[in-house]
Amino acid sequence: MKKVISYILLFTLSISLLAFTASAEGEEINVKAKAAVLMDVSSGKVLYAMNEHERLYPASVTKIMAMLLFAEAIDSGRMTLEETVTASSVAAGKGGSQIWLREGEQMTVDELLRATAIGSANDACTALGEHLAGSEEGFVKMMNDRAAELGMENTHFDNCSGLDDDTDTHLTTAYDIAVMSRELLAHEFIRNYTTVWMDTLRGGETELVNTNKLVRFYKGTTGLKTGTTTKAGHCLSASAERDGLHLIAVVLGAENSNDRFEGAKALFNYGFANYERVTVEIPAELITDVTVLRGVERSVSPQVNGLGQITLKTGEKADIETVVELPGDVEAPVEKNQILGTVKLKKGDETIKEYPLVCAHEVRKITFLDVVERFFTCLVKNDKE
Repeated sequence: MKKVISYILLFTLSISLLAFTASAEGEEINVKAKAAVLMDVSSGKVLYAMNEHERLYPASVTKIMAMLLFAEAIDSGRMTLEETVTASSVAAGKGGSQIWLREGEQMTVDELLRATAIGSANDACTALGEHLAGSEEGFVKMMNDRAAELGMENTHFDNCSGLDDDTDTHLTTAYDIAVMSRELLAHEFIRNYTTVWMDTLRGGETELVNTNKLVRFYKGTTGLKTGTTTKAGHCLSASAERDGLHLIAVVLGAENSNDRFEGAKALFNYGFANYERVTVEIPAELITDVTVLRGVERSVSPQVNGLGQITLKTGEKADIETVVELPGDVEAPVEKNQILGTVKLKKGDETIKEYPLVCAHEVRKITFLDVVERFFTCLVKNDKE
């Protein structure tokens, strides 16, 4: 009997370690998974996190980095949606989710991108990667290099598909996934793929159904990617936008598919209920002219760069203080867009957002000829008076 009770206690403990019911500033968020992150797309600010830096298997969520490289190549003109890709034996031999490419079969970049984003096809993703980099190995190197550029310090990719049967080092974190997801969403055309529920290839012979159920069942969903393997469990990086507030919810290591989707919805519901996009307004009287020493102009009026909207907790706008930091004077020459000072939006001691104050035009240093010209201009003016 004691042995049975011990097993029951051990089972209960195991479940409790996996099924976290976490809180965000006092509000409970039910996320049954090993790790989770809620990130604001606009600022990159983390609004909620649970074990966000724990290295875990991502399964096909890996393809977000692959799609990012495809999107960057398309937007830069290095690859077009219309160009033809020929499937290699390596691509055609990929297992797991696939569109059953045959060696030598040709499809467009657009078709293979649809298969990757909607159907999570490993063969399609590999074919595109080989087409872009010359080989699967070369493409994986591109993925790891890009991850390093984005500061994804706890990420290493061994392939572009997320298959992990033969690797113990294909690992990333919820935070790193949110970072690369945010970068992918900067390429707006990708929504033409990540928001599609159903599609077909090969003249209707091959059906694609989006593995991300939120696309159909959660208002405002903009993407992105699911992933499932025995090692990884059920994973998801999802994105959704409402009233200008764009969020990313990452859930890793859920026990079943329902838990990952419910976890993402819980994160989104918390974010949309507690945060909002607010238009920034800087009172004009706070920004004073700056004296230019030894310049052809005696002063300049600083301009604010980058004003727009920011993400704040609902109702927090009333607590924000605007602090302007400007020098009394500046030495000529002054370059166009030279930073003269800053505007800080502060809540207590915390700086919420900082904007540069810049010179709108060039102000050159005064010369002897300028002084002479001013002298004679004054003489003429006085004679007329």
